[in-house]
Amino acid sequence: MNLVIVESPAKGKTIEKYLGKDYRVLASFGHVRDLPKSELGVDVEKDFQPKYVIPRKSSKVIKMLKDEIAKADKVLLATDYDREGEAIAYHIEQAILAQPKKEKLKNKDYERITFAEITKDALVNAVKNPRKIDMNLVDAQQARRVLDRLVGYKLSPFLWKKVFKGLSAGRVQSVAVRLIVEKEKEIKKFKPEEYWVLGSKLKYANKEFDAYLKQIDENKIEKLSIKNKSEAEKISNDLEKGKYEVVSYEKTTENKWPFPPFTTSTLQQEASKRLGFSAKQTMMLAQNLYEAGKITYMRTDSVNLSWSAINSTRKFIELGFGKNYLPEKAKVYKTKSKGAQEAHEAIRPTYIKIKPEELEDKRFTENHKRLYELIRNRTLACQMNPAKIEKDTAKIKCDKYLLQTIGSRVVFDGYMKAWKTKLEEKEIPLMKKGDNCDFVKIISEQHFTKPPARYNEASLIKALEENGIGRPSTYAPIISTIQLRGYVSKDKGKFIPNDSAYIVIDLLVENFPEIVDIEFTAQMENKLDDIAENKLSYLKMIKDFYDPFEKNLNEKIESVKKINTEEKTDKKCDKCGKPMVIKMGRFGKFLACSGFPDCKNTQQIVNKIGIKCPDCKEGDIIERKTRRGKTFWGCSSYPTCKWASWNDPRKENSKSEEPSIGKNLKGDE
Repeated sequence: MNLVIVESPAKGKTIEKYLGKDYRVLASFGHVRDLPKSELGVDVEKDFQPKYVIPRKSSKVIKMLKDEIAKADKVLLATDYDREGEAIAYHIEQAILAQPKKEKLKNKDYERITFAEITKDALVNAVKNPRKIDMNLVDAQQARRVLDRLVGYKLSPFLWKKVFKGLSAGRVQSVAVRLIVEKEKEIKKFKPEEYWVLGSKLKYANKEFDAYLKQIDENKIEKLSIKNKSEAEKISNDLEKGKYEVVSYEKTTENKWPFPPFTTSTLQQEASKRLGFSAKQTMMLAQNLYEAGKITYMRTDSVNLSWSAINSTRKFIELGFGKNYLPEKAKVYKTKSKGAQEAHEAIRPTYIKIKPEELEDKRFTENHKRLYELIRNRTLACQMNPAKIEKDTAKIKCDKYLLQTIGSRVVFDGYMKAWKTKLEEKEIPLMKKGDNCDFVKIISEQHFTKPPARYNEASLIKALEENGIGRPSTYAPIISTIQLRGYVSKDKGKFIPNDSAYIVIDLLVENFPEIVDIEFTAQMENKLDDIAENKLSYLKMIKDFYDPFEKNLNEKIESVKKINTEEKTDKKCDKCGKPMVIKMGRFGKFLACSGFPDCKNTQQIVNKIGIKCPDCKEGDIIERKTRRGKTFWGCSSYPTCKWASWNDPRKENSKSEEPSIGKNLKGDE
């Protein structure tokens, strides 16, 4: 009997179905060894050797695996096809096979097999081509783990001493928080600038259309060219009196090309935009689909597709959409993302002919089907002909003013037949050079520049990827971590830094600039890639980072003064009578007795918003925070009155006298 070991039972069931009765598949339930939580777990004096321990939850799994391995003829380690999967295979080998306590386990033969999709062909091919564990990949994963542990376990206590307890620092999480903090600082500094958009509504051949000002004499009109009402009125007066002559009219056809197939990053971004899924939710759903054999591996930064996948997709397009949608030659995409690693495929369906409604697994919800449909449509679209957009561009002169109007329409939908895309179509009349247009009325619109948009999950992931921060497997955990640690919260899907984020980032920028430096963090990612490719040693990479980091840390522990975040108040403690002070915690400010630690009385700061509770009519609506730092609004009479809402009643109240928000709040995000 051959024993196959994977990470998850769901993946195991699918594999067992394809390999047949000569194979038994068991799950390790993830990592079987890890760094201890109670200590640093890295011997900085002995070449930064990690001190792995077996978590309590893994003890029973290891015992079970040992018993089954003893009975097996051959052991195949079939964990995921990336660095994390390679490390899990290594830890299984180290915990069970390398140091056997049972005589039967000595010299037990094992092999490593990998595959990017759970299909019969892929599994048969993997079994025919086994290999040993790739220690370069293991070292790269181990280096990331050790780096993160050194930064987190060394820098977090520094923050406790200099700011307050409960804070944490992370090698990548702190950079992500910095991006959000700097964006918020930009927004706060932003001063709106006035500008005007001018044009004329004209008529030609009894058809009205809008033409906008593009040039005055030889000067092109930019966004901020017309800065105030008086300038706008002067130009408007000229346009109102002038005569309009067509100086050019041309038709052009543009190709709109499809996007490449999905990587982890682009899947998370599109699932956020189109389906409203969080990065964490997207990865969970994608993992379920992968483990059931419906899509290829979901952690990848490659846009490559196998030739068998391309050929089957092209056949399906020809049969399902028609020959006019199929390019003469297959489209091949090249990976351009910074630091792209593991050379497996983009995310695609394992069998393109399977439609979302044909997914039969009982575990699949509507959300699984929606995500699968997104992946399938993107895969189909990437191998289809471009859409063709016909444009009509007319330029019209009015004395020294040049106006322009553009009409556009889709003449062939191409890839948009599969990948639905909203394009604004606009018709303008067919004009001839030298003809005149009739003036109808002035178009005069006042605008103000808008502040930069806050990051949402999609745009933050895009920023992380563009800057080379993190890798496919880390985007979702980064986003979860910065919220769990209380550094950022969400408002209508946008990230807002909490008070602690400003303090910590400013402190790190001043004293540990490399830790929150985007370029430095990206270089570290590149070095991890170099370890994976055997271009750099684990020891050199860690040592080059840690030696200057430790020296600087020791200096800063002595030189940096504790930041006083307390604010005095005129309130007295209702338990001991001493003054109450405003302190800062992970999720914001709170009232605490100045007599701490003798008196541990704390109180929530109540922010009334000036609206009575719509349910009980007696309590005041106050702003509150969940355990994860998300803002909600509730009645001050809680728990007597349990009215609460995620929506700000002030904004809803501006629409009507009685806000329609009478639903009890359930859950925490």
